[in-house]
Amino acid sequence: MAGFQASTAAAQTRPDDKTLADSYVYLLGRGLVIRQEHLDAKAPGFAYNQIKYNPLGSADFVNPNFDVAYLEAWFAVDDHTPVILEVPKVEGRYYTAQLLDEWGEVIANINERAFPSRPYGKFALVKPGSRPQLPPDVVPIALHSSKAKFLGRVEIKGDPEGALKLQKQFRVHSAGTPSIAPPPDMPEFDNNALIGAALFDHLEERLGSALDVAPNAARMQQQARSIAAYIASGKAARDDIDARLVQVVREFETYALTKSAPNRNHWVGGAAAGNYLGNYWLRTSVNYAGIWANTADEVLYFVATKDSEERPLDGSQQYVMHFPADRLPDAVVDAYWSVILVGVPDYRVVPNALQRYNFNNHSALQEEADGSLKIGVGPQPPAGVPQSNWIPSAQGKPFSLTFRTYVPKDSVIRGDWQPVPVARVP
Repeated sequence: MAGFQASTAAAQTRPDDKTLADSYVYLLGRGLVIRQEHLDAKAPGFAYNQIKYNPLGSADFVNPNFDVAYLEAWFAVDDHTPVILEVPKVEGRYYTAQLLDEWGEVIANINERAFPSRPYGKFALVKPGSRPQLPPDVVPIALHSSKAKFLGRVEIKGDPEGALKLQKQFRVHSAGTPSIAPPPDMPEFDNNALIGAALFDHLEERLGSALDVAPNAARMQQQARSIAAYIASGKAARDDIDARLVQVVREFETYALTKSAPNRNHWVGGAAAGNYLGNYWLRTSVNYAGIWANTADEVLYFVATKDSEERPLDGSQQYVMHFPADRLPDAVVDAYWSVILVGVPDYRVVPNALQRYNFNNHSALQEEADGSLKIGVGPQPPAGVPQSNWIPSAQGKPFSLTFRTYVPKDSVIRGDWQPVPVARVP
């Protein structure tokens, strides 16, 4: 009995600030994916193991990419029931069939780069450790748990009809009727007001719902349990955690926006995402600001929330990105590049009369006489920037720019190339 009492007392010890911050950020990474699963499941016509073919220019999650025909699904399997995914043959344009687990880690990309011996065809997605009978023409891919998020991307490349035709050739069916658990309970929250101590409620259900492949998962989950026990010890403890999490959330948001990757030319980016090797601060930052990020060999991301003078980007101001002729983004990708404007802190597109939210290397952009390229942002086109090169912003609304480099060349991977600074026009 004495040993039990000592153990209980230890479990209810007030956590220090670092333990609280690390445990909260770790667990928030799972909470953000649970939130997204709940949001996806509320969509009309949603069903597990059914592909949603998103209309062009539409994706109902933070920081979408409008340069591709998207398709998405939640796959669910059990010990006896795999899901069969059919990937069409795609030539002459970028594509990938990306599978992610319930913590935001990439399981696989099916394309000619990652699967050169099998870039298309039929694939069986199976629960880890299971050995269902499969037809000989089906390649198995073991998931990390019983669910996975699927994102298919087919580059539009100036040919929307062709992209849509290929999009519909991705097909899926379940090889039976799997037992599907609903997503764990999670109070509604958004990026304007992140969840507090309630994140630690129902902890075992949330942790047990999905395997975390991070090498430090066991240690971090035990830290989270100790905080959950402290919160459960009484109202005073819960109030203490809620009060302290105000500062933790503030520190996390600052980290996510300014410190989660190298800061070069006032852009935060170039860090490898998709597989995080235990870096849960980065993983949660990605789930917060751009969920379902891919691996570095597929894409590297750069995010700007501040201008060249380190002032927050303001939709009432005008800005110019001026790429010299010898540092054009076209030259540093083997697939394509794009830049999109989204609001802060929701990271969703900002409506404008032109319905123009992004540019890419297939946009009708005018170059300067010297071969350089200017891209303008503001409530009106900045002086000296063609209207064709202007992304509208909303008066009085802060915003963020995300620059994507798909299949980046070595200069991007090494950190030798970044987007140019976002300069405010006086």
